[in-house]
Amino acid sequence: MSKNIFDVIIIGAGSVGLPAAKSLAEKKMRVLVLDAQASPGQANAKKAIGGIRATHSDYGKIRISLRSIEIFAGMEEESGYDIGWLRNGYSFPAYSEKDEKTLKNLMKIQHEFGLNISWISPEKYNELVPGINMEGLRGSTYSPEDGSASPLLASNAYYQLCLERGVSFRFGEKVTDLKFNKDSVEVTTDSDNYSSHFVVNAAGNEAREVGKMAGLELPVYPDCHEAAITEPVKRFFGPMVVDMRPAEGSKNYYFYQNNEGQVVFCITPDPPIPGTCSESTSVYFPQIARRMVKLYPRLANLKVRRSWRGQYPMTPDGFPIVGFPENLPQYFNLVGMCGQGFMLGPGLGELTARCLTATKNDDDDRILASFAFNRDFSGTEAFK
Repeated sequence: MSKNIFDVIIIGAGSVGLPAAKSLAEKKMRVLVLDAQASPGQANAKKAIGGIRATHSDYGKIRISLRSIEIFAGMEEESGYDIGWLRNGYSFPAYSEKDEKTLKNLMKIQHEFGLNISWISPEKYNELVPGINMEGLRGSTYSPEDGSASPLLASNAYYQLCLERGVSFRFGEKVTDLKFNKDSVEVTTDSDNYSSHFVVNAAGNEAREVGKMAGLELPVYPDCHEAAITEPVKRFFGPMVVDMRPAEGSKNYYFYQNNEGQVVFCITPDPPIPGTCSESTSVYFPQIARRMVKLYPRLANLKVRRSWRGQYPMTPDGFPIVGFPENLPQYFNLVGMCGQGFMLGPGLGELTARCLTATKNDDDDRILASFAFNRDFSGTEAFK
């Protein structure tokens, strides 16, 4: 067999491409991963802040995230790779009657879909986040099984696990063309040519360009988000804190303390900042620092080590596009993660493998309906 012939070619060695490669290899598929970067996880994967939650508003995302949490939580025991997993939970404190009502209504749906999430009192929340601003606090949702992990360690772990399972990688190669034949897909890069039965678009920011090579107009448009990390300190609070309240220039912000004691924080710009610029700005720190310290005064004296800027490859409704498009049985979408590729990746990797090997389970079609390319994109996820 030619060295350039594979069962599956995955375009993108990031948060979703690597788990998909591992899962496909475990199905005895011969897998090649192509990436224009010099090594795995070098695009947006390394810019993720590491939060992993199942507290979504849609069945598909909830089920995939629950499976991802199982995989992350068991990775060190099952594979020996420490990814910095921490079951610290997620919380959405409410400071208005409107937010409280919205969160409680959403909880009804989340309970129906199997989430372990509850409403806790301000006093109980203050035990989880000691010293939180209690003025006007009405309570919070709390999902204790959510967690966090290191995107850097996770990318390395998945890369090593892929190598152990025989996955081939070609770095520094940009895909320039796709040609679909009756029984194969010809993939051309700026360095070589390859052939496979399936091609998986997991190209992140470049998903739309790769889609055009397959004749598709994918509504995936990256926008920019900034994050930062502090020095490590002794653990002093538990869950990820998501402050849903909008302010000038931002829709919301969120922060947590990782397994090494560092506080990681990020903001959701409003209006969005389209494009792929990765340069940090002078606006970010003044914008978010005042809000964080007002909410949680104990953060005031922490020293920030560094900041960075990455992209969320967004779709109009905030949900990924996953699956085979109509009339393209050799092409699979794994795109538009909307900034949640890290938390969705492991679960989507297994789903991708089942789809490409015709081993879907009874739940998969319902999950895929949430992510279908031919949906109308008119909905939106609550508290994205």
